[in-house]
Amino acid sequence: MKRITTIFIALVIALSMVGTAFAGNLVVATDTNFPPFEFKDPKTGQHTGFDVELWDALAKEIGVEYDLQPMAFKGIVPGLQSAQLDAGIAGMSITDKRREVIDFSDGYYDSGLLLLVRADDTSITGIDTLDGKIVATKQGTTSVEFLKENANTAETKLFPNDNAMFMELLTGGVDAVMFDKPVIESFVSKRGKGEVKIVGDLYAGQPYGIGFPKDSELVSKVNAALKAIKANGTYNALYKKWFGVDAR
Repeated sequence: MKRITTIFIALVIALSMVGTAFAGNLVVATDTNFPPFEFKDPKTGQHTGFDVELWDALAKEIGVEYDLQPMAFKGIVPGLQSAQLDAGIAGMSITDKRREVIDFSDGYYDSGLLLLVRADDTSITGIDTLDGKIVATKQGTTSVEFLKENANTAETKLFPNDNAMFMELLTGGVDAVMFDKPVIESFVSKRGKGEVKIVGDLYAGQPYGIGFPKDSELVSKVNAALKAIKANGTYNALYKKWFGVDAR
């Protein structure tokens, strides 16, 4: 009888520890530098951006606490796959390949890929004119596969962050950059204004989604919260703040 009582007490303690761990703050990954979606504010030193503020609004709607974990983009899917992360919001395109290993929320932003060249370059006019060219993009993103399957480049240079690949273009280390529409457009209108230009079409249009470990209970809750903040105007206010226009 004493042994049964001891086992029962141990089981209760174990279950209480599991409950406490589950009740702790969610760990939510975001990219370290993907403006205007996520980036470190030079004035405050804090990470901010559309994704960061969108997740905060969703978390408040759901009623959960979380810790934001900025990290290299290429580590987010593996982190979700191994359940070391509870969610990942980082301008992540919803693709069939990623769906094999993680779950996604409903799409929250429609994006695609754009091709960027120096302003004085007349040799590149689209994806079909990249033969023999050196193109830069960000490692671990959908643009890597797109270039591999659709362009005959001499080399595709992979960079860990946006700043590095844009600098490589400006200094002549590569002939073009292919990357996500909002980041390219932001660079063209700000730091690269007058020095670069967009050529060709919008390629591989895909929505961004929030990633989760397979079978996460958060997916349905986040989808419901996303619908709610779209209905009450919160989503549109954030969209207009970061992109300068109303959400479509």
